[in-house]
Amino acid sequence: MSNPELAWFKSSYSGTQGDDCVEVAVTEQAVHVRDSKDAMRTPFAVSRDGWLRFLDLVTDA
Repeated sequence: MSNPELAWFKSSYSGTQGDDCVEVAVTEQAVHVRDSKDAMRTPFAVSRDGWLRFLDLVTDA
């Protein structure tokens, strides 16, 4: 189940219709990622370094 202590947020690029959005929550240890339409599903976590590498890849695309 989802951790209620995490502060989830969507990208400012997300629309207001609640379409296919990804939400993230950042902690000191990791970046947690979940589907906004299925918030009760267990999110996955990646290291902060891994998240930064992912962002570099998608922003260069």
